[in-house]
This record gives sequence, structure tokens and C-alpha cells, in this order.
Amino acid sequence: MKAILSNDYVNFLARVVVGFIFISFGMEKIFEPSKFANEIGNYKMLPEILLNFSALILPWIEVISGLLLIAGVRIKANSAIIGSLLFVFIVAVATAMARGLSIKCGCSSSNAQMVGFPKIFENLGLLLLCLNLFIFPNSRFSFDFLSSSKN
Repeated sequence: MKAILSNDYVNFLARVVVGFIFISFGMEKIFEPSKFANEIGNYKMLPEILLNFSALILPWIEVISGLLLIAGVRIKANSAIIGSLLFVFIVAVATAMARGLSIKCGCSSSNAQMVGFPKIFENLGLLLLCLNLFIFPNSRFSFDFLSSSKN
């Protein structure tokens, strides 16, 4: 099992999948920050004063971490950042479900999904990919590998 999870091709594919999702969804949010702020507000978890700040900063973190993850730069750090975001998203969706809120998840405006178990399972799958990348970060398809092979 370890041979599969640490396989360079598997890790590269995981980086591309997670990175692409975060880049594409993050870019949508960058271009529609007011809509994203409203979607964050629907969760009723943040004080209103933090909604606009969160809507402006969060998408940039998603896009930059996604780009660096695909490029293979600081894989462990970027998988930890994205994994932390996914954990927060899972908690937010689960909390919204527990409170009976019928809201969109806020992930994407072009592929709007309602909060629910499918969204939690999707985020758990992505979180598992991030965990795998955190445990097995180095691959020959990364800048991290190039810098570690020079030593």
C-alpha cells in the first residue's frame, strides 16, 4: 500500500487534481468577491466585520496554494494549507447541516452545490489526498525533489 501511496505518478495526479480544483474555484471567487462574501455570511459563523476580508483573502490563498502545489513547490506546506482549509470547510458544512440551513456551499458559482453529505464526502476525499501529499511530499515531478536530490 505504501508503494502506491508514495508513487510519483499518484502524487503528481493528486497534486494536479487538488491544485486544479482550488485554482478554478478560487479564481471564480476572486472575480465575484461580493457574492462570495454573501455565501460566507449564509453560514452565520463569522462576524459581519470579517466577511469582506475573508472573501478577499481566502480565494487568493486557494489559488496561490493550488498553483504551488501543482508546480511542486513546498508540497508539504501547501498540502497542509489546503488540508486546513478543507477541514474548516468540512466543519462549516457539517455545522450548517446540523443547524438545518439550506444554503449553497460557496465553493463555486458555476457549479453551485448545496451543503450536505455529498459535499462533506467530496471534501474528505480531497483532504485525504492532501494528507497523502503531506506524508509523501517528494516526487521526482517537483521542485522539492530537485532541491533534496542536490544534497
